[in-house]
Amino acid sequence: MKNTYQIYLISDSTGETLDRIFMALKAQFENFDYKIFQFSFTRTENQISQILEKAKKNNSVILYTIVNSQLAKYLIKETKNHNIPCFGVLGELILNFSKILNKKPLHIPSGQHVLDEEYYERVEAIQFTMNHDDGNLSNDIRKSDIVLLGVSRTSKTPTSIYLANRGYKTSNIPLVNDQSVPQFLTQNPKSLCVVGLTTEPDRLFDLRRNRMATINENEQINYINLEHIKSEVKSALQTFKKYQWPVIDVTRKSVEETAASVIKIYEISKKNE
Repeated sequence: MKNTYQIYLISDSTGETLDRIFMALKAQFENFDYKIFQFSFTRTENQISQILEKAKKNNSVILYTIVNSQLAKYLIKETKNHNIPCFGVLGELILNFSKILNKKPLHIPSGQHVLDEEYYERVEAIQFTMNHDDGNLSNDIRKSDIVLLGVSRTSKTPTSIYLANRGYKTSNIPLVNDQSVPQFLTQNPKSLCVVGLTTEPDRLFDLRRNRMATINENEQINYINLEHIKSEVKSALQTFKKYQWPVIDVTRKSVEETAASVIKIYEISKKNE
């Protein structure tokens, strides 16, 4: 019988950093059965004691991000007393950076969420991206950092939203034909960072068929016709080639992987300006 590990993620902030670190960690192990228990804004010894009362009864592992050194020491001491594996994912890194920079860390919980200029720029990027989803407000597209083009269901919207959360003003435009692209982009293809998204027709067929089943739509025959989909994908690739726009095949890529590739393209385009 397989062990099911009880993973306790304890954070003195939102827990977002810890959650992403665990997602990256678990991806390295196959056949790993686990159940997650998340505890955000954990900032007192009493809170930790209550968590450990639950954790000590199970096959538990604790991961934590707690910047208050006294509270972190308390957690470490108590987990040792209960023989619970416990790992801090930021402590050593903060300590080493402190030595390199020759500066004392601030030990401020939620320090990455401070309402500074970068935060407001990210909020602005999210608002901009939501307003420019699926070809909306194309007359205002010149203000974009990045423009994503692709036929329907090539992950344009989720990739745009992810990029917006990274601070990039992103517009996405569904590519029906060559006329779908704003004229100023076809006249000056390198005026903005434009990236084409494509995928394998068979995969696109499955995505669209599932989409139609979800919304109980049976009218759009061409939308889920494999031969028509192949023609759409081919036409889109020809458009990307015509204007020399870089292309990313999203068939086997997560949104995060696609966004990382887009950001790399954007950085190269900025260097070449």
